[in-house]
Amino acid sequence: MKLNVASTSKVNKLEGHLLKRILNYKYYYLMLLPLIAWYIVFCYIPMYGVTLSFKTYNFSEGILGSPWVGLRNFEELFVDLGFRNALKNTLILSLGKLLFHFPVPLILAILINEIGRSKLKKFYQTVFTFPHFISWIVLSGVIFNIFSQNGVFNQLIDLFGWESTSVLVEKEYFRPLIYISYIWKEMGWDSIIYLAALAGINPEFYEASEIDGANRFQRILYITWPCLRSTTAILLILSVGSIMNGVGFDQIFNLYSAPVYAVADTIDTYIYRSTFGVGMDFGYSTAIGFVKSLVNLVLIWIANVAIKRMGEDGLF
Repeated sequence: MKLNVASTSKVNKLEGHLLKRILNYKYYYLMLLPLIAWYIVFCYIPMYGVTLSFKTYNFSEGILGSPWVGLRNFEELFVDLGFRNALKNTLILSLGKLLFHFPVPLILAILINEIGRSKLKKFYQTVFTFPHFISWIVLSGVIFNIFSQNGVFNQLIDLFGWESTSVLVEKEYFRPLIYISYIWKEMGWDSIIYLAALAGINPEFYEASEIDGANRFQRILYITWPCLRSTTAILLILSVGSIMNGVGFDQIFNLYSAPVYAVADTIDTYIYRSTFGVGMDFGYSTAIGFVKSLVNLVLIWIANVAIKRMGEDGLF
């Protein structure tokens, strides 16, 4: 009886302490309310639509009234050649993005940080960040004008007497074009997090290393990189956890065409094209999305465990 009274008293004390903290920081919690509401409305409430992956969608019955079909959609999914090809392309493009793009923002942030003049540093940061704000629709138009049959690229090739080629419809050139255009567009934006981490490094560390005779490379190796390791680890976990998203729906959708479907059609574009173009059952396309999300969840968990075993802090 005494134990129960003590436990109840401890719980009440903790609740009072928590309530007091909430009241002390009430304005911070009020600022979070719009974000919480956004996630509830647009992320959690629509999750009931996942039940479609176990149904055959009937327009007259709606999502809740559509008939259940069990695991039939998932059984069809793994024998669908179109899905297999989209899965393969998604993995190849995502791993290529992870391999080629992920180190670039880190290197760019370190290079910008090494610039001594603050105005010049801000100028380069602005120049490299600006492409992020160009939509893929606009950028795809620019790319089409450059690499089309009569574009600037082929005109330059003709000047040298070489045989012209259409990069946008050649399978061997399309994936490198995807990687290069993605790196150019996003490297400045993705470097902002690294630059923020670099801004938190105590300048006295660099001053002390200079006195000890360390050169620039040694300062990067023994001061800059150790301060960026935890940030890099978190971003790596998030990148691995989004492998099934490919390089992005907007980029692929605005650049690919029928001749390169074999190497460019990802899961997202396959779902869109099959559902709204061919007329695939919504239950089947939901099953594809459900599998993609499940694989992403497993990958982010594996990446988190691997990073924590390497001695870094994970996400959870």
